[in-house]
Amino acid sequence: MAEIIQERIEDRLPELEQLERIGLFSHAEIKAIIKKASDLEYKIQRRTLFKEDFINYVQVSMGSHSVTQRIGYSFKKDEIENSIVHRVQGVFQRASAKWKDDVQLWLSYVVFCKKWATKTQLSKVFSAMLAIHSNKPALWIMAAKWEMEDRLSSESARQLFLRALRFHPECAKLYKEYFRMELMHAEKLRKEKEEFEKASMDVEHPDYSEEILKGELARIVYKNSVSIIKGAEFHVSLLSVAQLFDFAKDLQKEIYDDLQTLHTDDPLTWDYVARRELEIESQTGEEQPTTKQAKAVEVGRKEERCCAVYEEAVKTLPTEAMWKCYITFCLERFTKKSNSGFLRGKRLERTMTSFRKAHELKLLSECQYKQLIVSLLCHKFLREALEVAVAGTELFRDSGTMWQLKLRVLIESKSPDIAMLFEEAFVHLKPQVCLPLWISWAEWSEGAKSQEDTEAVFKKALLAVIGADSVTLKNKYLDWAYRSGGYRKARAVFKSLQESRPFSVDFFRKMIQFEKEQVNIWMDYMKEELTHPLGRPENCGRIYWRAMKMLQGESAEAFVAKHAMHQTGHL
Repeated sequence: MAEIIQERIEDRLPELEQLERIGLFSHAEIKAIIKKASDLEYKIQRRTLFKEDFINYVQVSMGSHSVTQRIGYSFKKDEIENSIVHRVQGVFQRASAKWKDDVQLWLSYVVFCKKWATKTQLSKVFSAMLAIHSNKPALWIMAAKWEMEDRLSSESARQLFLRALRFHPECAKLYKEYFRMELMHAEKLRKEKEEFEKASMDVEHPDYSEEILKGELARIVYKNSVSIIKGAEFHVSLLSVAQLFDFAKDLQKEIYDDLQTLHTDDPLTWDYVARRELEIESQTGEEQPTTKQAKAVEVGRKEERCCAVYEEAVKTLPTEAMWKCYITFCLERFTKKSNSGFLRGKRLERTMTSFRKAHELKLLSECQYKQLIVSLLCHKFLREALEVAVAGTELFRDSGTMWQLKLRVLIESKSPDIAMLFEEAFVHLKPQVCLPLWISWAEWSEGAKSQEDTEAVFKKALLAVIGADSVTLKNKYLDWAYRSGGYRKARAVFKSLQESRPFSVDFFRKMIQFEKEQVNIWMDYMKEELTHPLGRPENCGRIYWRAMKMLQGESAEAFVAKHAMHQTGHL
């Protein structure tokens, strides 16, 4: 092994000597590099091999190479660069042969080859990788895209896709990318032909047949794929690819027509057809809108056409999934910003109309009620939000979130019956989901009611909420007490709850913090009288005794200790 390593080091000497001659490294640095290289060579030649050693070898080798790149050194650059690249490539070959299953290692090898190796070498790396990892469609796609986009070889890319489909005959992603590749191939040929025609060159080429230029190969891929991969989602994905190519209008129409014929019972088909109305421009003979108002009217017409399709869809396919598509569309348009009052009004009207119909049929999920309430609240449509919230709590009486949203709407609407409605919610809900509602009630009460009313809410909540949830509630209660009644109130609440299980470390820490703040406030008060130009030092004695009356237990002891330290100059 030592002889092999020595030979490898000697092979590196010419490039290192050259780097020393140009002054990039000193003699001492070159010796250190040789020592480092020797250590790395021993690590990758020993009997027990570790992947990290190979990765470290690559990083160190490419690090020295990047130095020559940064300084722009060019003399004998190719010799130095080729030597390093060849050596690193050998390390990658050994590593990938040793750890065949490590996809990330293979991908690192690919990245290295893309940057430094020849295209022929990278093609071999892809072949070796795919021979081992033929079960990973993403790697086939990566290799085919490289052949198509970097090597400009449509035929090689096609062969890779065909081989990949033998391993994965039902892989939708492979078919989609193969379809895209054939369209790109047709587009490339069309551009080539156009350039030849511009140059008045008469070129005979079998690939320039009219069928291929129109995307016939892509059409074949499309037909084969939809006979194997069923479902509107895949069909729509192919249509979205075809729409990227202007020359493929006939193919787009064929796919669109097939979508409507083959997948009439799929909500996604109807959703796609309806949304397509937004993209259809005015007829050629019609006057195009120019003013903002006219443009808003035109958008409104398009949205009306969309909704007409959705209305037909929910009659043909009256399912929850279809109504979800309809309501989602209405919400998207409703939340879209517009300066047109006319458009905003129309969108609100359409949203509420579709919601009422779906609600009557009980074909909306709880999630959609929530989304609609939140959207209406954000736009301050409180009356409509309340309508949806009332309908939601009627349908989902055991949902704490739904009740919470309803109460949020009522609070923002300044309803006079909030407390009664909180009580109504607790009648329908299980105790274990009520904590957020109790907290909401207390927070609302703090802003709208008296201290006595808020405290009554907390006390009532502590009787209703048990287990771990009561810990959160006790912390909220203590925070409120200190915020609304100061230290004395917080101390009273703490005393009333300190023996109440389950215990919480945070609850005790919170009270300790309040006591520290209280002691500091009294000490700062006394310091102010002593140091401020308008202060009256003779008041310090009175402040001291007032503090002793207010503070209790450990707080009083802490205050006495701090005061004594201050008196003796230690604070």
